[in-house]
Amino acid sequence: MITIKLSKEVEFEGKKYTELSVDYDKLTGRDLMSAEREASVLAGRPVVDIDKTYQAVLAAKAAGVISDMIVNLPAKDFVAVVGTAQDFLLGI
Repeated sequence: MITIKLSKEVEFEGKKYTELSVDYDKLTGRDLMSAEREASVLAGRPVVDIDKTYQAVLAAKAAGVISDMIVNLPAKDFVAVVGTAQDFLLGI
């Protein structure tokens, strides 16, 4: 599990976040396929694992939040969170 300290408190759907914990070990193949489908819908085109959209959706699944929360993070935090997905994908 990776914990990312956010640069500032973020409120999303009535909940306040100061950090986000992502756990890629809990994901299944079904989660990866689901993330690909969701990312393709969001992007309006097929995506691949190097796509930021796919990585954002995957990170959201690993963090147990919806992808809207991730894509609405401040840019600095978005890059940090999505970077964990990229590192995970490069390591498999």
